[in-house]
Amino acid sequence: MNVLILAAGYATRLYPLTLNKAKPLLVVGGKPIIEWLADNLAGIPDLETIYVVTNAKFAADFQAWSRSYRERHPEFKFKVVNDRSTSDDDKLGAIGDINFVVTHEDISQTNLLVAAGDNLFTDPLADFVANARNTEVTVAVYDVGDTEAIKKYGNVAVDSEGVITRFEEKPKKPQGTLAAIALYYYSPAVLSLLKTYLAAGNNADQPGRFVQWLYTRKPVKTFQIKGQWLDIGSKETLENADRVLTSPL
Repeated sequence: MNVLILAAGYATRLYPLTLNKAKPLLVVGGKPIIEWLADNLAGIPDLETIYVVTNAKFAADFQAWSRSYRERHPEFKFKVVNDRSTSDDDKLGAIGDINFVVTHEDISQTNLLVAAGDNLFTDPLADFVANARNTEVTVAVYDVGDTEAIKKYGNVAVDSEGVITRFEEKPKKPQGTLAAIALYYYSPAVLSLLKTYLAAGNNADQPGRFVQWLYTRKPVKTFQIKGQWLDIGSKETLENADRVLTSPL
């Protein structure tokens, strides 16, 4: 299994903090956001390569980070992939970046764990992967517990088997507080559908849009994340994550 960390955005909502530093490289709780994510991959068996897809502006920074991280964790193999975008205007979007890496690196025949580089988890991801390995596709879900907060995310309903029965991106009138978050397990059968999705002119940016399209075509399993999930989308959520991760959990 390979891993793909999405880190090609420009995080304009966090300017000036992200004007010259990629959001996943911002420090919270004493280390870069991406490092929390990498640390949570420890203990996952049969891990091959961790791909980090980024842009031309920050590719060198991620190369430097990955070299430094690997000196401390030689068991991990990293490859930084530059999607060649230079600004928010010519970015490929998250789904476009997934397809770019799958095609460019020729990894369509291997299972792929995809995670947004600005997602923070307080618990390891080994349970998610262990649960997902027997599925074609699994999406992580998290109960945000608030009908206002869910309006920022993909709101899902699931059946007794944990299969998605309804998906609404950024609902105006949410039905529940269960969010589909940017942590996905895709089998080769699902990776092959990325081109179909994009060729139809669908939204290439928000990664949840692919799941919204997919669940009507294939059973999409879910796994509810244990511990805390912290999404870094604003200065307020960045400061909150720093408080949470600096304090004893």
